[in-house]
Amino acid sequence: MLDERQAELMLDVRFPAAGSMSAEALLRQVRGAVLDGDGGLEVGDERVRAFLSSFGKRLLRPVLARRHPELGSLGFFLRPSELARTVASLGREHVRVPRGLIFHIPPANVDTVFVYSWALSALMGNRNVVRLSPRSGPVAEVIVETLHEALAEADPAVAATQRIVSYDRSDAVTAALSAACDLRVVWGGDRTVREIRLQPLPPHARDLVFPDRSSFAVVRAAAWLCAPRAARVTVAEGFVNDTYWFDQAACSSPRTVFWVGAEGDCEAARTDFIDHLSRVLTVRGWGVDAAMAVEKRVSTYGLAADGLAESVEFRGNALASVRLAAATAAPRRWLGAGTFAHARLAALGELVGLVERRDQTMTHFGFGGDELEELARGLGGRGVDRMVPVGSALSFHRVWDGVDLPAEFTRLVTVIR
Repeated sequence: MLDERQAELMLDVRFPAAGSMSAEALLRQVRGAVLDGDGGLEVGDERVRAFLSSFGKRLLRPVLARRHPELGSLGFFLRPSELARTVASLGREHVRVPRGLIFHIPPANVDTVFVYSWALSALMGNRNVVRLSPRSGPVAEVIVETLHEALAEADPAVAATQRIVSYDRSDAVTAALSAACDLRVVWGGDRTVREIRLQPLPPHARDLVFPDRSSFAVVRAAAWLCAPRAARVTVAEGFVNDTYWFDQAACSSPRTVFWVGAEGDCEAARTDFIDHLSRVLTVRGWGVDAAMAVEKRVSTYGLAADGLAESVEFRGNALASVRLAAATAAPRRWLGAGTFAHARLAALGELVGLVERRDQTMTHFGFGGDELEELARGLGGRGVDRMVPVGSALSFHRVWDGVDLPAEFTRLVTVIR
């Protein structure tokens, strides 16, 4: 019979599958793997690299990648050459060692995020506990199943040091895991970050947080109009991938499209762009349910009622376009899956006065490297951590939100001879 304290500390161990146990028992297991000398990992550990490579290869199976395209991107990220580059990027100026026990709290609305965070931390030799929300979708289930497939061929060190758990909102469990970790990684909204921070960490530990962010796209109108039709189709397909894979709720999915150029060019390019998006959505059969369609109408007509939008256009339930009265009215909040605001800029540099600290990813088309670098210097850190081509918004990189994750997951030991 469980006493009251044990009952409130119970969680479900999803990987390696072990059923229910208390947070305290879980921590004893993971700590014991190192204390007993059985399974201690190093930075770039070959056993972890082999496991991640095997897992990534399974995600790239055609039947799986076709059903869940985001898993293809994840598998590509875990290919052996990319893992090797990640380890090589750390340099050898100091002795780099694992940080220790990492507690990951990913969001429920983007099923693949927890794998990127956990995989990089495991690659750096850490013991990990990942909290997978009970509200996670079917893609998360596929990921856990595939992890178990790869585990069958993995070195025992992987099963000894890595845990994926699930539990409902529980301050007691979160507090117990937080009190034992060396780094806590929190992905989610501002509210989630504030709530998690109420649970204290050990004095030596700290938080690595990824709060609410918003993103936008910027397109040179003249470049769009001059581009061959095939190129415009490719960009439209990439834009759909950037926005519809996670119902436009991913922090890096654009919500506003800024058109740069003369007024006539911008209007013609915007109209043609929307036509291309509509055709891609029709071909793919992308739909939006009635409840979402209603929410989109409430949000977009609300902008018009507030004087922020000049016009609203719907192409079925899947695509809504809002023409903003001014670029300064660009919305940061989510308006519903497949809802895009459009505004005109005379020059790319006008973004400097519009960008906010919460702006994360700028997807772009029609601009050269020198222009983008000049913009980055002009922004001077007040916002935008990523500038990537349209179609790459969701491509994860080891440097995310301006943070070098592999470096954060390690400690440096200075050795002077």
